[in-house]
Amino acid sequence: MITPETKVTKNHAGKDFQMLKHAWKAQWITHPTESTQDFGVFLFRLEFNIEEKVENFNVFVSADNRYRLFVNGKSVCFGPSVGDLTHQRYETVDISANLKKGKNVLAAEVVNFGEYKNVSQQSFQTAFILQGEGKLGLDINTGSADWKVIKNHAFTPVNFTSEMLNAYYAAGPCDRMDASQYPWGWKDIVYNSAHWLKPKSAATEFAVGRGFLYGGAWFLVPRTIPFMEETKEPFTKIARTNGTNIHDGFLKGTKALTISSHSKVKILIDQTYHTTGFPELTFSKGKCSKIKIIYAEALEKKVAPNENVSDGNLMLIDLKGNRNEIEGKSIFGYYDIVLPDGGNNRFFKPLSRRTYRFIELEIETKQEALILENYYGVYTGYPFVQKAKFSTEDPLLEKIWDTAWRTLRNSAEEMFIDPYYEQLQYIGDTKIESLVSIYVSGDDRLMRKTLQQFDDSRTPEGLTQSRYPSNIVQIIPPYSLIWIDMIYDYFMYRNDPEFLRQFIPGMKSVIDWFALKVDDTGMLTNLAWWNFTDWTIDFPNGIPPGADNGYSANIALQFVKSLEHAKAVFDFFELENEAKTYGALSNKIKTSVMNLCFDEARGLIAETPDKSMFSQHTNIFGILSNTFKKEHQKDVMQKLLADDTLFQSTIYFKFYLFRALQKAGLGDQYLRLLKPWQTMIENGMTTFGETDINPRSECHAWSASPCFDFLHIVAGIYPAEHSFKSVVIAPNLGDLEKLDVEFPHPQGIIKVSYRKHNKKLNAQVSMPNGVQGMFKWQGKSVELVAGKQIISL
Repeated sequence: MITPETKVTKNHAGKDFQMLKHAWKAQWITHPTESTQDFGVFLFRLEFNIEEKVENFNVFVSADNRYRLFVNGKSVCFGPSVGDLTHQRYETVDISANLKKGKNVLAAEVVNFGEYKNVSQQSFQTAFILQGEGKLGLDINTGSADWKVIKNHAFTPVNFTSEMLNAYYAAGPCDRMDASQYPWGWKDIVYNSAHWLKPKSAATEFAVGRGFLYGGAWFLVPRTIPFMEETKEPFTKIARTNGTNIHDGFLKGTKALTISSHSKVKILIDQTYHTTGFPELTFSKGKCSKIKIIYAEALEKKVAPNENVSDGNLMLIDLKGNRNEIEGKSIFGYYDIVLPDGGNNRFFKPLSRRTYRFIELEIETKQEALILENYYGVYTGYPFVQKAKFSTEDPLLEKIWDTAWRTLRNSAEEMFIDPYYEQLQYIGDTKIESLVSIYVSGDDRLMRKTLQQFDDSRTPEGLTQSRYPSNIVQIIPPYSLIWIDMIYDYFMYRNDPEFLRQFIPGMKSVIDWFALKVDDTGMLTNLAWWNFTDWTIDFPNGIPPGADNGYSANIALQFVKSLEHAKAVFDFFELENEAKTYGALSNKIKTSVMNLCFDEARGLIAETPDKSMFSQHTNIFGILSNTFKKEHQKDVMQKLLADDTLFQSTIYFKFYLFRALQKAGLGDQYLRLLKPWQTMIENGMTTFGETDINPRSECHAWSASPCFDFLHIVAGIYPAEHSFKSVVIAPNLGDLEKLDVEFPHPQGIIKVSYRKHNKKLNAQVSMPNGVQGMFKWQGKSVELVAGKQIISL
């Protein structure tokens, strides 16, 4: 755990230049004889002496695949921040507070998950690097200092497949730890490492930064996000036991639990809410016993043998019911196995994060009793701080707000992820998650990293990959368009043109790919790859009709929307030729869609030119792209809400439904459309799922959109122009009579209090210094200035 005295430093431009443009003094090292490709846990150790306490001693550290660094037995950081081989992240940490006069020990646990690795893990081979910079007067660099290494034979992988878990699974293995093979005390000052080995160089090239004149196995670049929050999180309660004399003192750290010899015991722990991190178990005795630790987001009902419960992505039947009800249900999920050796104060912490609401300890003892000393979670996630506030007299709305924020927090680590099944960063999810994160926390650093990583993912044909980092290439062309939309979001919400400038070539390459698919009809055809748009059951594999082998109005209008966003960005950068071309192409496609797919009788755009199928989705894009003229958008939106014969949006796509609702001037209806989120809460869910009906994943932050909508639609706060230079506040309170909000604008906190009675609205608005805007309500406008102001309309 990162201790309070640990100093996490921020690289300065000069130091970044040194680390990127020059060869490192340290070198990559690895085990001298073990396979560097296969699964293994490797322990590195350096003993050294210092004559006096020092201040400001930085180390630069990285590893392939993952590492955790200790100083004198205390964990100071773990990483590296997820990247790829051409962007191998290194961390910069000031370890001076952890050093002391006399003998000191640097130690690192490095894990290579080998063939079982998470799909997000790109790797070359097992390797570790550390370089020091300070006034120690000695060399602690890997490759030159007297580092030692051994393989920790205690760990072997417990692998899981999609078939085993009845769902697509890509999150890597769990652990089998044999305590009799563990080198206890290896990271402490007092430890005999005489039998450890001298490492060898892990690569023939120098260790280099990404800007060096020639290459290496890894191109090192600095970490751009903060270290993850690590917070002790006690378990809440024991929900069910199979065994005698079970108490919860070991969960509270107040009383050890003894499992008698020759016993078989099951202890089901209910955290009562969804969480994620690294549970830590301390135990003693119990030689030859076995502890199986099963993790699940929800309990499940038993199913008949060979019953088909999932198509790999979506659950076909309801296995979970109300999550708070455990009767008749059992736990099903991935698991760790711990084999005690009979020693005292043994310790197990998983090698990678676990996600759970429920944990079951399945214990079998032999001749010796097992003592469970202590067991608790360590919540681990991106250190978002909630700065926004949303307070009403409606407890349901506040419950939705809190649940949505937990959903986002549990889906954000070193990238935005689904925390249980995949731990992959998808563009479609990340678009929504980025907006939620900056609206509630004001922190845009993870969004910035995401934008860059998807730019890094581009293939030679010009498209981004749909998820990245990933060691399996997957391409969803509409997600490349959403990446352009994300760039536009950043353009609107942040004032950083030099950051945006780097994406111009990528935006062009994506647009060029789509533009080449426009034929003489003015619509796109012959689209390759997976043109996923939404999981609605009416789109086979999420693909709109016509997208693969014909003409899809849906994909065409997605392209139009992104062309309009790209045009705005290119206009800002005075790229007149591109902006003019994109505007003309956008108008051409809109005209073609209306000529070929608009159905006069229904007043809606059909999916394809044969006009046999209609969806909410395509007509949502018709509104968002202004393919429907402004004076018609409200009528179209009312049809989308009223006509249940249309292909319906799932909880993911309701984000876009609500954008269209607000754009069409019907935002006051938003609060009446929250039934999917209400139902999930009524079903005992404490995070929102991948779908609102039979979700596979209990925590999928594309469904955290209410945190954004409550501030953007209900409170009505959004940019009036690019860079958030000015603000619009246009509330859509529906039936609410009271609402208090705070919003983290880049210049400071915007505070708004609404009081509505009959047809009158009173608002108190506090704007940060240097920020102006316009208050709009029911066709009336009031200019906003910095400071406090009272508005009555």
